[in-house]
Amino acid sequence: MKSFVALSVILLATSASSSTTIPLTKLRGTGAYLKVSPDAGRARAALLKLRTDYEPTTVPATYLGYGSYVTKVGIGKPPTYYNLIIDTGSSNTFCGAGTPYVQTSTSIPTGEAVDVTYGSGGFTGNEYLDQVTLAPNLVIVNQSIGDALSFAGFGIANGILGLGPRDLTLRTLLPDTNVTIPTVMNSLVSQGLIEDQVLGVYFAPPTSDNDTNGALTYGGTDSSLYEGNLTWVPVTKTYPASRFWGVNVTLCTYGNQTVIPTSTAGVVDTGTTQVLLADDFFTVYMNAIPGANKDSNTGLLDIPPSSISYMQPLNFTLADRVFSMDVAAQLVPADQNTAWGGVPGKRYGTVGHLSSNSGQGLDFLLGIKFLERYYSAFDAHGKRVGFAQTKAGPWAVIEGSGFNFAEPEPSKAEAEPGPHITVVVVDSQHDSHDGDSRRHLWITSPSPQAQQYTIHPSQR
Repeated sequence: MKSFVALSVILLATSASSSTTIPLTKLRGTGAYLKVSPDAGRARAALLKLRTDYEPTTVPATYLGYGSYVTKVGIGKPPTYYNLIIDTGSSNTFCGAGTPYVQTSTSIPTGEAVDVTYGSGGFTGNEYLDQVTLAPNLVIVNQSIGDALSFAGFGIANGILGLGPRDLTLRTLLPDTNVTIPTVMNSLVSQGLIEDQVLGVYFAPPTSDNDTNGALTYGGTDSSLYEGNLTWVPVTKTYPASRFWGVNVTLCTYGNQTVIPTSTAGVVDTGTTQVLLADDFFTVYMNAIPGANKDSNTGLLDIPPSSISYMQPLNFTLADRVFSMDVAAQLVPADQNTAWGGVPGKRYGTVGHLSSNSGQGLDFLLGIKFLERYYSAFDAHGKRVGFAQTKAGPWAVIEGSGFNFAEPEPSKAEAEPGPHITVVVVDSQHDSHDGDSRRHLWITSPSPQAQQYTIHPSQR
């Protein structure tokens, strides 16, 4: 069974006079650290339970190997650049995995050792204070970083950019176990590089391996990357989700089935690839898909191809707004099966289970597959997480087809009961049959009946 990265990583760059958005890359899940792995995600969830006017700056992020998002971060002077996993679920920043840490005149050893364990993998090494370059206008001095001397589970990523709350750094240093470390976001504010401790994160469904299809914005959000206004959700007070970027989902439904019946707490995590549900919630979801079962080899949900036409949106209610994962978001694209540890010809689900029942204070993880449909913002001072629809979802648009299906307003759907249809693109990639490139469309309704439509080049 292939193991994958379990950390979330997304980065946004900002300057004292402007915000910066940085592109992100998704890395191939070749290491035990990648959170696309169900086991890695569940292990991470178990670990989480234990433990003047400024303009934002936007930087790119790359989706490496359909597993994790990374961004390039320079360390030292002159800087050596590392691909660091964007992780809102942890707070220590380190490098040295794969590409060694290069010390320069700005590297100051603190005499402290660093030891951090993640959902799958971890590192031990030494702490340094060093110059960290997030963007040309975002250069932090004397930022705490770890130099990984031993590490496991990070694949081809070089380390982690920790974007979680500062308190998560407690007990990661030796011998000073009772101190916390200022995070990258803390330092951006304290050094006057950004005014607001807000991180904006943009992901989109990848079109290829190592696709630079994401962005981080430091010091605010980038409104060009989402539609409408952000819906802000308070950070939950329920422990242990409250230690992280935790929120309450007040209801979750799948078609006519209620998956999460009452308000429950979970975590928004850029380092987890899947959406993970408490086992009792997941069982309701799995049983609602005809013939679906847990694959013993991959740990993923195995969905019979014949059942895809019966699938429905998975709807999460956050702050009285419904955020839907369409059918495409719930499926591993068939051409990515191998990257996820599966075999060709099968269909796997992106929704998995936590290996613990609900009621423990951390009952779901909203990972990359949810965040590819929704822009997210993490506001430390406001203690809230924001969501808005990206231009990539939740309802996919067939490029060049003339079709553009908008999500109906929930209030209208409730106010006007009766038959309605939902149109979703099940596979965003092209299938080639006899040299003919086409896409598949499913039109589903609340009833089990469904029809498949094939869009040929002449119709696009």
